[in-house]
Amino acid sequence: MRKFYPFQVNDIETFRLQLLALSDEVKHFCYLDSNHYSNYPYSTFGSFFAIDAIEVLSAKEHCLEQMHNFQKTHQDWMFGFLNYDLKNEIEPLAERQKQDFLQYPLLHFFIPKFLIKIENNKVEIGVQEQHQINEFDQLLSAVSLDNTLKTTAAIFLKNRTSKIEYLNIIEKIKNHIQQGDIYEMNYCMEFYAENTIIHPTQVFSKLNQLSKAPFTSFFKNDNNFLLCASPERFLKRQQNNLISQPIKGTRRRTNIEDIDQALKLELFNNEKERSENVMIVDLVRNDFSKIAIQQSVNVEELFGIYSFEQVHQMISTISCAIPSACTFADIINATFPMGSMTGAPKIAAMKLIEQYEPMKRSLYSGAVGYISPKGNFDFNVVIRSILYNRSHQYVSVQAGSAITIESDAENEYEECLLKANAMLLALEAR
Repeated sequence: MRKFYPFQVNDIETFRLQLLALSDEVKHFCYLDSNHYSNYPYSTFGSFFAIDAIEVLSAKEHCLEQMHNFQKTHQDWMFGFLNYDLKNEIEPLAERQKQDFLQYPLLHFFIPKFLIKIENNKVEIGVQEQHQINEFDQLLSAVSLDNTLKTTAAIFLKNRTSKIEYLNIIEKIKNHIQQGDIYEMNYCMEFYAENTIIHPTQVFSKLNQLSKAPFTSFFKNDNNFLLCASPERFLKRQQNNLISQPIKGTRRRTNIEDIDQALKLELFNNEKERSENVMIVDLVRNDFSKIAIQQSVNVEELFGIYSFEQVHQMISTISCAIPSACTFADIINATFPMGSMTGAPKIAAMKLIEQYEPMKRSLYSGAVGYISPKGNFDFNVVIRSILYNRSHQYVSVQAGSAITIESDAENEYEECLLKANAMLLALEAR
């Protein structure tokens, strides 16, 4: 059984940098941070650092079955991710052949050797054996902050889809909507760089300074890295309650207070954004109904406006009660991938995503998070992120927007650039 012990720290911010630097010393590492967004509904943790691995599950087939068995075998804290293409196991679709430059597994979880919790300036270390605290002390004393201070040279990111191609595809998607194939679809484009070396901890630190978010994460699986500043929760379980908080609706921030407030108000009142948001709320309600206790699905907040460093967002909150016997695999099978990153109806939208997007999304629009020993969990939506395969020296930034019949292709293109801005700045690509 893992136990938590108080851990004395003099300077918590320096300690965070030291812990982040430890990612250079281990193959498996996860850092989750709520960035003090205490007013975000259902915010319940400060920071987690999961360092090194006792056990690892990295799956490319029969993923949910393997995950179910992994949980039954190991009743401990688990940190990991769900790749967007896990969808093919849940809803088998005809896949278009696309090269996978990132090569993440479909599902990856590990049980950490050292688990650090930081909350309200209180630090605890969770270990299975008390003597491992001394081992952690030795590991920490040997760490160097050099890599976190290194500067990644400015890189040039290419857009896999030209603006002309993008505009043409949006019109084709709107034609599908006109014909009744779908109501809404999230279409994404990729900015990428090949033969490129970055220093992940340094880039992540800069990204987190530029765009502090309530579901920030830094994840390392050997040579695969995720640097994520996500404002969106996919799914949280608290005992027998599920919560989802899809985002649909974005406006830029400005330093001019009157204009900033006007942008918030315009977002709240915008009929197109409300239409997009409510479609995904209905999709989440439908997904929840597959596993929820009858008549327990509830929209707790509709069209909530929340402000972050770079953008204002429209966020809705949906909850439901589930039977205690409902497993993590059951829940993911009913709800993944998240509607905010696919569209409505979900399966029809995913088919068109497969048809029109030239790249594999990989971990982008997947989910990263943790599972507690009691089966509670919290997972984000992997957006506002940099994906990096160090072996292939490949960097990927993806951004998307919801396309409806009212969409203006030029505006959607600009929205994608706005969403990608913080990542491009962190990479010094703008």
